[in-house]
Amino acid sequence: MNRSTLDLWVGIFVTIGIAAILFLSLKVGNLLTVSNDQGYRLEAEFDNIGGLKLRAPVKAAGVVVGRVESIKLDPQSYQALVTMKIDRGYEFSKDTIASILTSGLLGEVYIGLDTGGDTKMLADGGKITKTQSAIVLEKLIGQFLFDKAASGGGASGASGGGAPLPAATGGGK
Repeated sequence: MNRSTLDLWVGIFVTIGIAAILFLSLKVGNLLTVSNDQGYRLEAEFDNIGGLKLRAPVKAAGVVVGRVESIKLDPQSYQALVTMKIDRGYEFSKDTIASILTSGLLGEVYIGLDTGGDTKMLADGGKITKTQSAIVLEKLIGQFLFDKAASGGGASGASGGGAPLPAATGGGK
């Protein structure tokens, strides 16, 4: 093999490597799936959205049915207002529950939709009123430690209060 053929093959492999890195970065950023499919929009308000990002998937029964289109802070209620674009092929009832979930412990954050039994369906611009915010691990750990400290402090105070009695009794003889 001569030098120019070798350089050509190295250039091809470098180009394929750069294309693979670009593909993976677009896939991780949820920017790979660009569709012009006309869907309808639903809104939901959450107390805490955790690590939810734009273009995050919206899933029902594990199936991607849409994407998060925008996230804003409502200045009146100080809640996160999330707008979702749902594909036209899927309809959800008025009593649908929207939850912010995580795939695994450190996986992607997405919105899970659980439909109810209402016969009326949400239309374009509809609002999901029943929501469940993200579980923030730091708050959960902090609450656990606070509860442990509170229960541990009460238990040691009770045993500490009983220990001096025999010493005081023994000193009085």
